[in-house]
Amino acid sequence: MKEPFEQVSTRYYELSPWKKLHPSIVVGFSTRFGGVSHAPFDSLNLGLHVGDKKEDVIKNRERLADELTIPLNHWIVAEQIHGGEIESVSEKDKGAGARELDSAIQGKDGIYTHETGLLLGSLYADCVPLYFYAPDHSLIGLAHAGWKGTVADIGGTVIRTWYKQEKVNPESVRVAIGPSISQAAYEVDERVIEEVEKVWSSSLGEQPYLKNERGRYQLDLKTLNAQLLEAAGVRKEHILVSSYCTASHESFFSHRYEGGKTGRMMSFIGLVPRKGQSF
Repeated sequence: MKEPFEQVSTRYYELSPWKKLHPSIVVGFSTRFGGVSHAPFDSLNLGLHVGDKKEDVIKNRERLADELTIPLNHWIVAEQIHGGEIESVSEKDKGAGARELDSAIQGKDGIYTHETGLLLGSLYADCVPLYFYAPDHSLIGLAHAGWKGTVADIGGTVIRTWYKQEKVNPESVRVAIGPSISQAAYEVDERVIEEVEKVWSSSLGEQPYLKNERGRYQLDLKTLNAQLLEAAGVRKEHILVSSYCTASHESFFSHRYEGGKTGRMMSFIGLVPRKGQSF
């Protein structure tokens, strides 16, 4: 499969297959370059929660907002607690988490909307970014899937919620799995694998982990998320998976590779206002 995330500027990669099919969508993943933050957050850190100077993070977000043409006060960012809860957001939530950490959508790792003129954002430094789009319903969403969110099946929760509350057929939903840590770089202990085995079975496909020579395990979070999404009803051909590893690719921050003190990238998705509408 061709890599679906294409670098279009210093500051971000675009999910090009979706953009080509749906020009009104703004969707991608930021890099670590083109900002003003200093080490160890250099330079386009978009996380307000990592110890960087707040004013630098706001400047970085404003620079990205200018490129994406959706103003920062129209961004909506979730708190992210490594859980499996999601929430619908709307115009009334615009600006949540954009400039103040305390104003983020509380206790949620997934957010979605059907409204235009908003940019949903989620923050990363190895965890798996999940993107959702139901073109026929103009529904977009993001979910943050570290290992805890993955075993909570946050991706499947989005699909089932859209089916129950928005009447969206799972087979019509497009999903993308963004840049995140690779199986080769992600070693976990047996405690994590025990949690994985609560949601994974051979009926889902290839085992998403391997035991290494140290008696620990190499976990493939991208594969596990894809399997759980298929189990929720998403068609395999509608799931795009990035090959990029945040622990080895120079464009990205990595919590694990950089010893826990680093910046954050942002996954983002939005629908630009229709003709005649304005911000």
